[in-house]
Amino acid sequence: MRNFNISIIALLESHHKSRRNILQILSSAIVSGHFSGDPFVSSKLLLHSHSDADDDDDDEATFAFSKALFLSHTEPKYLRLEFHIQGLFSELFTSRIALSYNLMRRRDSPLFPDSYSFPFLLKACGRCLFPQKGQELHCLSFKLGFELDVFVQNGLISMYSLCGLMEEARRVFNLLPVFVRDVVSWNSVLSGYLQCERNEDSLKVFVEMMEDGSVWPAQVTFVGVLTACARIGFLDLGWKIHGLVLGSGLELNVFLGSSLIDMYAKCGKMEDARKVFNGISDRNVVCWISMIVGYAQSDSFKEAIELFREMQLRGVEADAATVGNVVLACGNLGALSHGRWVHSYSERWGSLMSLSVKTSLIDMHSKCGDIERALQIFHELSNIDVISWTAVVTGLTLNGESRRALHLFSQMAMSRDVMPNEVTFLGVLSACSHGGFVELGFVYFNAMSQS
Repeated sequence: MRNFNISIIALLESHHKSRRNILQILSSAIVSGHFSGDPFVSSKLLLHSHSDADDDDDDEATFAFSKALFLSHTEPKYLRLEFHIQGLFSELFTSRIALSYNLMRRRDSPLFPDSYSFPFLLKACGRCLFPQKGQELHCLSFKLGFELDVFVQNGLISMYSLCGLMEEARRVFNLLPVFVRDVVSWNSVLSGYLQCERNEDSLKVFVEMMEDGSVWPAQVTFVGVLTACARIGFLDLGWKIHGLVLGSGLELNVFLGSSLIDMYAKCGKMEDARKVFNGISDRNVVCWISMIVGYAQSDSFKEAIELFREMQLRGVEADAATVGNVVLACGNLGALSHGRWVHSYSERWGSLMSLSVKTSLIDMHSKCGDIERALQIFHELSNIDVISWTAVVTGLTLNGESRRALHLFSQMAMSRDVMPNEVTFLGVLSACSHGGFVELGFVYFNAMSQS
């Protein structure tokens, strides 16, 4: 009997499974009596009924099959509830978890979550922005005596944070005794404030954590604090966090390293950012991107282009954001040959030719004097947004083509698909100024004032 159980588990844990394999294993377990007789085996089958669905399986059918499997068990109260919920997560059935939970509670012998399944349920409520269901679970957890369970309480903090209810999240945290809180409790509050763009509050939580002294920050804590420092330009605290990281003996891996690079770059300290970059032995694409974007945004265009070329020589694939910033650097340097090379590189990798990259190419060709190529790229766009219109209008003006700039702007106004913004009007007024169209400039100025 025991050997048969082990065989079933081994088959379920194997890497090569399909829906047909799962059905064969399930049939064998039912015939042999192991499905109803061994809660662990039936729980594992339930988990894999979600996670091992084929790519072409219908989501509704998979969910219905798993639900029927769960409810058909003769003693479902012995099934581990978290297996069912975890399986739903693995197939991105997050929104179905609330439905499964309701079905479990409505049975003649209702099932109650435990300290293992509560976090999954709460995470589902947070991801799907179901604060009402989350509050219901909060009340149930209190009723079942989980008010001092750190896993359940951390799940509540995270759920309220994801739903943007930071006051509720903070209240749960404050009611949790100091001897129960762990580093995850602090990180949940800190990251919650970050998600809500309350960067100063996240830094206050970190200061509280250090003053409390009951737990030491983890790597993810430092990453969160460095993110807040980068957003508000708090260089002094960023330096101190860097010192803490080095003093705590943490390895400067890609996660901490890219966060430090981003913080120094956004605070204008590119030399410090480069030192961190050079000190990371196993750099990933995020480190390269952080450094290149930092150079481009701090007007160190030459360095951005050189680092991008080094990145290509090392065989690291760029993303659209990186390419866009390199193209921007080429345009500001007037490096048309480099810009054309980046353009060719982007076309070879079709996924890099996003609208933002194409708009950057329009801007680059315009600044380098190749306005006809810029217009060609513009007219090939399938979806044109206000930034693309603005780039080509400004580019024509920059190249002394005021009439063509105003003609293109009139086409934009007639299309009514996109409304000009203040930068677009600035380009139009500049075209009127350079072309000597004073009266037309007043017309556009009045239209801008009214809008």
